[in-house]
Amino acid sequence: MSETQKQRLDKWLWFARVVKSRTLAAKLVTEGHVRINGKRQDTASKAVAAGDVLTIALERDVRILKVAASGERRGPYEEARLLYEDLTPPKDDPVPGSAVADPPGGGRPTKKDRRDMDRDIDKWRGEG
Repeated sequence: MSETQKQRLDKWLWFARVVKSRTLAAKLVTEGHVRINGKRQDTASKAVAAGDVLTIALERDVRILKVAASGERRGPYEEARLLYEDLTPPKDDPVPGSAVADPPGGGRPTKKDRRDMDRDIDKWRGEG
């Protein structure tokens, strides 16, 4: 397809592998989680063309994608990746609770840590 052709928003999201099904793509749009060039969309039939910038609020993150082309089919990831340019800024902060974010010795104690604390408490009380 040429770059000047337009395609339904829900179909493009599905072809670009942003969502797993076209039904989920339509639901994402109708619930107001998709913006085209900064304007919130509520109809899945809205047409997108090359050059449009989509802001998509997914469950755990926000993605900013620039439409590069319309899709012909829902192919493999390598083919879908050619449909857009990812403008999403990289995340600097690690996810709280991940192994990268928590320093050693922080967070919830292990079984060994708990036994050591119990032993220290017993010594403090004079029971050990």
